[in-house]
Amino acid sequence: MSQRRVITGRSQEPRQRFAEELRRLRTAHGTSLRKLGERLGWDWSLFGKMEKGETLGSPEVVQALDTFYETPGLLLALWELAAGDHTQFRERYRRYMALEAEARSLWHFAVSVLPGLLQTPGYAREVLAVGGLKGKELDQQVEARIGRRELLEAENAPPFRTILSEAVLRTPLRDAGEWREQLEYLSKIAQRPGVVVHVLRQSAGMHGLMGADMWYLLLPEGRTVVYAENGYRGELIEESSSVVGLQKAYDAVRDLALTPAESRTFILRMLEEVTCDPSI
Repeated sequence: MSQRRVITGRSQEPRQRFAEELRRLRTAHGTSLRKLGERLGWDWSLFGKMEKGETLGSPEVVQALDTFYETPGLLLALWELAAGDHTQFRERYRRYMALEAEARSLWHFAVSVLPGLLQTPGYAREVLAVGGLKGKELDQQVEARIGRRELLEAENAPPFRTILSEAVLRTPLRDAGEWREQLEYLSKIAQRPGVVVHVLRQSAGMHGLMGADMWYLLLPEGRTVVYAENGYRGELIEESSSVVGLQKAYDAVRDLALTPAESRTFILRMLEEVTCDPSI
């Protein structure tokens, strides 16, 4: 078994460093991308994109590469550095925002927070403040987030579907008045043509999208990309087999959710509870 190799004299940028090592190992092994895909059971184009730095791949893929190249833990360690790099997070998010602006349709799943496209100023401010923003930077970020709502308010707005985990609606703002305003806005926008809102009840149980917010974008050329995001980082997923799997998971969750009509009734019931609460 080969010894773990110390990386020196190479790129110090984590994502690029990871891609360089993938290329070096495959070249040294004398294996083509197509043969690598056949051997490991993934589409060979995924490995090409990883070597170009276009995607990081999943931990499962990287572990399989470590085993194949007999580099136990090396690639996974580099992957973790690249995945945790905040500069790359910002770059991926900027790329996602550019794709969102040109998308022909969008669908989404929320774990615990309403998507920015549906947030009121009060909701956006509290969520961003909890994340550590304050002062002028907080004001700027609130303004930018609210500006995203124009995507759904435009005359030629793309169709938008969201599935909201019940936890999203069971986590109120500290300011009861702002929370009431948010629920009212959500109820109103759910009636807008082209906007579909589902609520996924907690009683639906375990499902395939737990742990991350998911954005699906249908692009003008007909392909779909997915952006998976948690509280610490996001990943733009473009590899076709991964996207297909995530689409299937979304469809399965949608089948578990309330219908749009039932979902609006659920939201109105929560709004009524807030309005009638004597502590407000």
